[in-house]
Amino acid sequence: MTPRGGTAVWLVVLALAQTAAFVAVWQFALHTEVGQWIDTVALTGNQIGRDHIEGPVDRILNAMSVVSLLAATLTIGFIALIRGRVALAVAATLLIAGANVTTQLLKYGLNRPDYGIDLERVYVGNSLPSGHTTVAGSVAVALVLVLPPKVRAIAAVIGAGYAATAGVATLSAGWHRPSDAVAAFLVVGVWAALAGLLLLITQRERAEVASGDAHRLTVLLLGVGGALVLACCALALWWLVGLRFTPVADLSRRPLFLGYAGSAAGIAGSMAVVMALALTAVHRLVPRHQG
Repeated sequence: MTPRGGTAVWLVVLALAQTAAFVAVWQFALHTEVGQWIDTVALTGNQIGRDHIEGPVDRILNAMSVVSLLAATLTIGFIALIRGRVALAVAATLLIAGANVTTQLLKYGLNRPDYGIDLERVYVGNSLPSGHTTVAGSVAVALVLVLPPKVRAIAAVIGAGYAATAGVATLSAGWHRPSDAVAAFLVVGVWAALAGLLLLITQRERAEVASGDAHRLTVLLLGVGGALVLACCALALWWLVGLRFTPVADLSRRPLFLGYAGSAAGIAGSMAVVMALALTAVHRLVPRHQG
C-alpha cells in the first residue's frame, strides 16, 4: 500500500471510529437513565464555586457568535490562500461549516426521552451536541490545518486548550450538559477526517512530505495526556454511579463536585484526543512542498 493509501485508510478509520463514539455518547447520555443522571449531577454540581468563575465564563461564551465564527472562517481561509493553497482553504472552510451545520441539525433532530431525572430542565429537551463547543473545536482544528509546520504544534496545544475551556465553560454556565460538549468534539473530529480526505484527493502526485513535520511529540503529549484525563474522568464517574439510585437533590457537596469536576475532565480529555488524532496526519495532508 502506498503512503497516500495508508493515510486514506487512517482517515476513514478515524471518521468511522469517531462516528461510533458519537453514537455511543448519544445513546448513553440521552437514552439511558444513568446517563441522564450523570449529566444532571454534573450540571447541579456546577453551582459549587460558580460565583468565582462566572465573569470569565460569560466572557468566553459571549465572544462566540455567528459574526465571530464568520470572521474566524474568513481569517483561516485567508491564511490558506496567502500560502497559495486553494484546496486547503476549501477544506478548512468545509470542516468549520460542515461541523457546525451538522451540530445544529443533530441538536434539533435528536430526541431526549424524559425519565423524570432532570425535572428542572424537562422542557428544554435535547441539547446535544453543543453549538458553542463545536464552534471552538472546529476553528481550533481548522487553524492547525492551515498554519505552517513551524507553528502547527504550538497552535494545536493552544487550540485544544481553548476549545476545551469553551466546552467546560458551557457546563460551568449551565448552558450545556457535559455529554453535549463531548459529542460536539466528536462531530468536529469526523469532519476533520473528511476534510483530510478531500485534501488527499486533491494532492499532487509529486507533493513532498517531510517526516520532520509530523510533530510526534505533540501528538504524544495531547494523546497520552488526553487519555489520562479521560481515565480520571472514568474513575470519578465510576465511583459516582454507585449513588445512581439517590435523587440528585439529595446528594451532598462531595458527589456533586466530583460529578462536575469529572465531567469537566472528560470534556478536556476528549478535545485533547480529537486534536491529537487530527494532528497525526496533517503533515501528509498539507505537505511542505506541493510538488
